[in-house]
Amino acid sequence: MKIKDINKVFFLGIGGIGMSALARYFHSIGKTVSGYDKTPTLLTHELEEEGLFITYLDSIDTLIKDADLVVYTPAIPKNHQQLNYYKEHHFVVKKRAEVLGLIANEHFNVSIAGSHGKTSTSSLIAHILHQADKDVAAFLGGICLNFNSNFISGNTISVTEADEFDRSFLQLTPDIALVTSVDTDHLDIYGNFDAIQESFRQFLAQVRNNGSIFLHESIDRKIANTSHPIYTYSYQNDNSDYYASNIKVIQGATHFDLNAPNTVIKDLILNYGGKHNAENAIGASAVTLKIGITEEELRQGLMTFLGVRRRFQTIYQSERHLLIDDYAHHPREIDAVIQTVRNLYPHLHLTVIFQPHLYSRTRDLADEFGHSLSASDRVVLFPIYPARELPIEGVSSQLIFDAIEIQNKDIVEKDQLLDFLSKLEKTEIIMTIGAGDIDQYLIAISNWLKESEK
Repeated sequence: MKIKDINKVFFLGIGGIGMSALARYFHSIGKTVSGYDKTPTLLTHELEEEGLFITYLDSIDTLIKDADLVVYTPAIPKNHQQLNYYKEHHFVVKKRAEVLGLIANEHFNVSIAGSHGKTSTSSLIAHILHQADKDVAAFLGGICLNFNSNFISGNTISVTEADEFDRSFLQLTPDIALVTSVDTDHLDIYGNFDAIQESFRQFLAQVRNNGSIFLHESIDRKIANTSHPIYTYSYQNDNSDYYASNIKVIQGATHFDLNAPNTVIKDLILNYGGKHNAENAIGASAVTLKIGITEEELRQGLMTFLGVRRRFQTIYQSERHLLIDDYAHHPREIDAVIQTVRNLYPHLHLTVIFQPHLYSRTRDLADEFGHSLSASDRVVLFPIYPARELPIEGVSSQLIFDAIEIQNKDIVEKDQLLDFLSKLEKTEIIMTIGAGDIDQYLIAISNWLKESEK
């Protein structure tokens, strides 16, 4: 199938972060785009404002019956009426990953993979290249605040977030591949860590001739069993090819020198807080320097990067309160964001509100979640956000609750959150964490904090 032959596209699950980027791509090149999603969200509202039609009813009456291409996400259940109609009537039906590969592989393909950090890293790369006036398209797993979008339109370089879920990234054939981390996750798909590693190995084996591979220094080089050149990066490990030195944190910004092969670029500034984000910036710097940007273009790109929605995003701040939101949904990600708060605000009381994402992930990593959350002063747990899964017997937020090592811990229903918060003595820093719908409560929490200050 050729993109030029497609006129009408229907998306099943159009409000997903990866799906919406593809929807925006087709809309940007003049195609008629519509779709289905289960519930309205901020993202679906934005798509509707951009001119896309979205139905929230799974009905044959609301689908487009002359679609040239139907794109679906694995989150769509097998008994979905619209999906089954399209399949039974022999429409061209493809998974999101297939369509992303179809588009990205036509360009110079920069693919960012990893268990954690790929959204921030891919957004950084896209912004640095765009700031340097490179002709870049980007398909991101989050809303980059510089563009207020998860998509940039371009024709020469493609920056693509390569998702390991459902082995989606095996549809990509990168010219440059960067892997931020390889950790235990998606065991519902892979079964064990060895299978996860093998999938990343297959992804790296698909790097094109004359391509390059960038690995975080914690990743065993043997995972890239290829003849391609391999470069490593880290926060400040001088055994890496790219690393930071002379690091200073000034008013939340990271100032550092970048040590690269045969050069040192001094006095770089990243205003996107946290050690983990500085490390992502080093990986992004390595890739963009390889592509050919100048030192000054890199300097401007890092300095002007605003961050990613729901990635350590400050929602409300006053003299008395701070509300931070983060998409973290894996123990290692929670470790990183809590450590960042502790480093920036070491003397303030931290309340973490966490919404577990997926029954299977909760079952597999409950003890690790409990340990990670215990680094806060108080933990508030929401019920599990099921996403694509049906309940698993015996699996609930109680598993994480039992593993939390501090005394100040509670399980609270979402509609009871504000009443619960009003009874707490300290709410200096509140951090909402999770990949479900917890962000829908941010306005209510912000308003409550404002009222409590009167």
